[in-house]
Amino acid sequence: MTDNTAVADGTEGSDGTAADSASAAGPLLSVEDLVVEYATAQGPFKAVDGVDFQVPRGGSLAVVGESGCGKSTLARALVRLLKPVSGRIVLDGTDIAALPERRLRPLRRRVQMVFQDPYGSLDPHLTAQQIVAEPLRVAGVSDRVQRARRAAELIDRVGLPSSALERRPPEFSGGQRQRIGIARALASRPDLLVCDEATSALDVSVQAQVLDLLRELQADTGIAYLVIAHNLGVVREISTDVVVMRAGRVVERGATAAVLASPADPYTRALRRASLDPTTIRGVKPRAVLSAAAPDAASPSSPAAVASASPTAPATPLAPATPSSEGNRS
Repeated sequence: MTDNTAVADGTEGSDGTAADSASAAGPLLSVEDLVVEYATAQGPFKAVDGVDFQVPRGGSLAVVGESGCGKSTLARALVRLLKPVSGRIVLDGTDIAALPERRLRPLRRRVQMVFQDPYGSLDPHLTAQQIVAEPLRVAGVSDRVQRARRAAELIDRVGLPSSALERRPPEFSGGQRQRIGIARALASRPDLLVCDEATSALDVSVQAQVLDLLRELQADTGIAYLVIAHNLGVVREISTDVVVMRAGRVVERGATAAVLASPADPYTRALRRASLDPTTIRGVKPRAVLSAAAPDAASPSSPAAVASASPTAPATPLAPATPSSEGNRS
């Protein structure tokens, strides 16, 4: 693993809404030697293998890599949709990696997730107001009028008109659905928002609007972001620090500007070239670009070395940073 630069310190929230413990020392989230496995016919497959990183309070960390590198599995483990095999997920001093559900549930409000598919993650039978109000009901807000008022405030905050309140997901565009997903995630006033390819299913102009919204929300509330992405343009816009993953492992980390401007690891250089090379836009598969840029197979992070070490890992191509490929899933 190459450490390009030291991870920058985060800043406290401006109004304390998303950072109730901002005065505490240390990062908001610390991930230590995390391992997540899937059962396969050939035996356990390590989708996440010994990953370490930190998310500072009020900061933005991006996790980037090609499809199949384990970044979405990592996101699901962080919100405990998947249970890690080993390692630690320390949220504000509490290790949630192995907590039983009874003890985990009160902490779930502090880490929320925005999913890649803005339609599949919303109940098509509920109105936008009902969808956004649901986390409040789960959190114990029994007053229906209070839930409805808070949901209306959040829908307005993410830039949707009041006419959206009684409409259902099929009546919205993809960008509007994702705004509803963001409003729902904000309902419990989380400290950390995990965005799993939250803009990849949107076209470029709508992506820019959603990224602007996320920046505004962070400035207003001090919320921290962990952004899962394959689009380096999105990474550059939304994150201050970046972690690069390859075959379940971290191969490089550092300040986003430094890593993208001068990557130290051969795989990161190949990833950047695959995303930016004009031949990719004309339809040449990025895997060919990656192979041409591959370092000596002796390098532990080279494609050849990783392929030999992980024979069961899916050989999916890198997703080019073009509008036509932004619907690709991790």
